[in-house]
Amino acid sequence: MVRLNSLANGTIGRLVRLEGEPSFRRRLMELGLLPGTPVRIVRRADIGGVLELEVRRSRLTVRTGEAEQVFVVAQ
Repeated sequence: MVRLNSLANGTIGRLVRLEGEPSFRRRLMELGLLPGTPVRIVRRADIGGVLELEVRRSRLTVRTGEAEQVFVVAQ
């Protein structure tokens, strides 16, 4: 189990656990990040400190600090 922000571009991980404030976890779950869901790192934006993710055929961005609170198993 690793933190989402430690995966390389193009890597797919299966979501295991969300940490952080309840409102943060709820927001991610509303966006489709549920336990068992595959998540692919599309790319990193070094300037803004964000990760672009592909989840359930949708793309979304999360801050690097938020991605530290998401745990996945790399596939």
